[in-house]
Amino acid sequence: MEEAATKRQGKGPAKPVNVLLVGYNGANNTGAEARLIAVIDDVRTVLGPEAIITIPALNVKNLKRYVIESPKTRIVHLPTIFWPTLWWLARSSDLVMLVEGSTYIDTYSSGLLKAYLWATRCAKNANKACIAYAVDAGEMSQRNKENAVKEANRTDLIITRTQGAADLLRKLGVKAPIKVTADTALSFRPGDGKYDPAKDPWWVSSKGVIGLAMVDFHRLPVVVKLWGPSRECYKWPFYYTTSKQRTAASERLANGYVEQVDRLIDRHGCGIALVCMDQMDEDMAYKVLGRTRHPGMVRVFSSRDYNASEMTAMLRNLKVLVTSRYHAAVLAMEAGIPTVAVGHDARLRELFNDMDLREELFLDYDREDLFKVLDTKIDQLLSSPDCARKAVLDCHRTYMERVKLNRELLSDFVNGRGVGA
Repeated sequence: MEEAATKRQGKGPAKPVNVLLVGYNGANNTGAEARLIAVIDDVRTVLGPEAIITIPALNVKNLKRYVIESPKTRIVHLPTIFWPTLWWLARSSDLVMLVEGSTYIDTYSSGLLKAYLWATRCAKNANKACIAYAVDAGEMSQRNKENAVKEANRTDLIITRTQGAADLLRKLGVKAPIKVTADTALSFRPGDGKYDPAKDPWWVSSKGVIGLAMVDFHRLPVVVKLWGPSRECYKWPFYYTTSKQRTAASERLANGYVEQVDRLIDRHGCGIALVCMDQMDEDMAYKVLGRTRHPGMVRVFSSRDYNASEMTAMLRNLKVLVTSRYHAAVLAMEAGIPTVAVGHDARLRELFNDMDLREELFLDYDREDLFKVLDTKIDQLLSSPDCARKAVLDCHRTYMERVKLNRELLSDFVNGRGVGA
């Protein structure tokens, strides 16, 4: 690491580099947690232990659950009115890194996209190096597309985690340098968590456990409002999108999953893990738990209660995973868990495309026969998991080779740009 510092300066030891990590930090979100831990490890490996890392957090208390604050690792509260804070932080840094996987996407909220684009603009205006680190691109409104292209073109280097994301950015008109690697969460190494499925009587007493990582698509995106019902508030001033039609659609989705859970338990005797990769998934999970005929066979596993290591251990012990969450699939890959997706945007679609399973095991959430087809797919995976398992493991091996490029590209970038010199 000292050699890397010397190489950047060309002579003598380099001064510590100030790095700003802008992402979905401090949320109870397993994917964001795994990504951030992996990115910090990458930064420390490339820039050395003296690098000063600053992490703006939506919720400082949540972030301190898994990031230890120190003189070299600073945690800063990011207020709802984020513009002045990000402006100041960008100007105080040598390198601004966009580390949220869903950077160029507004499926969940335009507010997050605006924060990432604003950080890019601040870095450019302050003549600071800026890199988007293993990110994704997907569905955006026309206005957001225009803003995303404008700010993406101010980025010194964009590293995408899929070829599809790179192709989309090029199609939209992004001219900035783009490289393709793989998601940083793949390099996340689980630590010792308090929860171990092998020691859980509930887990081992069932005939295997099937995981359902559900998302209530009908409440998205989260939008900015000055007021609204507290039950619809994600974090003020962000509220879920609601209407009578959306509420009815949410109820149909929940009841469809309830029928699915009851059928799986009746037919296969499996336990059901309701996987909440983000705390916003809890409402749907507890609806399903409250309506099933077999509550003793069903358990909620939420990112609010389990850290990324514990959630990863749980995911890698499933018989089958049904997921609407990208990182549930990614973190389960190492164990070759047969997986079927119920997706609503490009992230899972591209992942299953890379696994050569898109036609077979990717289902659009709004198809009328969703649960009928899902029944068939789950039964197929339970009876004949080998082909899907092989496809998952083959893709995982490819991704693990590509994820190594993240550190190489980061090293080449800071050396070529003279970051910290």
